[in-house]
Amino acid sequence: MSAPETPPSATYDSAFLKACRREPVPHTPVWFMRQAGRSLPEYRKVREGIPMLESCMRPELVTEITLQPVRRHNVDAAIYYSDIVVPLKAIGVDLDIRPGVGPVVEKPIRTRADLAQLRDLTPEDVSYVTEAIGLLTRELGPTPLIGFAGAPFTLASYLVEGGPSRTYENAKAMMYGDPELWADLLDRLAEITAVFLKVQIEAGASAVQLFDSWAGALAPVDYRRSVLPASAKVFDAVEGYGVPRIHFGVGCGELLKLMGEAGADVVGVDWRVPLDEAARRVGPGKALQGNLDPTVLFASTEAVEAKTREVLDSAEGLEGHVFNLGHGVMPSTDPDALTRLVEYVHTHTTR
Repeated sequence: MSAPETPPSATYDSAFLKACRREPVPHTPVWFMRQAGRSLPEYRKVREGIPMLESCMRPELVTEITLQPVRRHNVDAAIYYSDIVVPLKAIGVDLDIRPGVGPVVEKPIRTRADLAQLRDLTPEDVSYVTEAIGLLTRELGPTPLIGFAGAPFTLASYLVEGGPSRTYENAKAMMYGDPELWADLLDRLAEITAVFLKVQIEAGASAVQLFDSWAGALAPVDYRRSVLPASAKVFDAVEGYGVPRIHFGVGCGELLKLMGEAGADVVGVDWRVPLDEAARRVGPGKALQGNLDPTVLFASTEAVEAKTREVLDSAEGLEGHVFNLGHGVMPSTDPDALTRLVEYVHTHTTR
């Protein structure tokens, strides 16, 4: 007699996971990057006086913050509240997130000797993640939880530059001038990132998103040669879990096909490329996620609905579509505008 099949998870038939698998959906699912965060007064209240990185290491606080937009907006998925530098902090990299600046690294990586900062990540290093996701999945029930991590290139850009940058001159100088050191740096970051995503999946995350926030600074030839292998290593490491893998970057219109080739099941698209054109660039066999310009939410309700219809019309006929913004929710966004947007998409796309 054959072994009984593993029963599907409570989230398996959710609209979000169906769309990621390119299956028919009851309505177009919606979630927002940075939906848990500064746009919500309840978030600002619970975070008051607590530094960003510390807030990511308190399981009960992470749970509350992750749940806030699900309660308020009725989104189709939660995204785990964290930061892309959390795994780096967990292995002892001397960094902090400075208000109004972003992640700042005390000793930037500029030489081979500096790679010693990057030891292997173990599940024990981020036990608070496992605890928080356990709490979350019990609360979320049939609502999927998306785990996430920063992609190797974006993490490397912070580590080499020492903080946020608009030009990435130090990171690109290493990439062009010392390709062996660059490859070793990205490979090590790929291993750390893969472990971080595995921890989240094994704890109960139903999907994962790899944020390559700054990949849009690269030409396609450089992305293919110097970045894609490390991102592909991350996606390959979690393929066996069978959860959807989402890949997103900003300003990556010229890289969409390559980002799909790295191993994503779903390719995130910012607002610069219409979804029908993005589908042509990515090619068949992938779902798309996106792509309303976040600043549209500062316009009138009528304008938001008109621009949302444009996105939905552009998505007509896609193999799978998850509605999202083309980047994260901006801090001064009116939360009610997000709630109305979710309701509009659900109502407008009910099958």
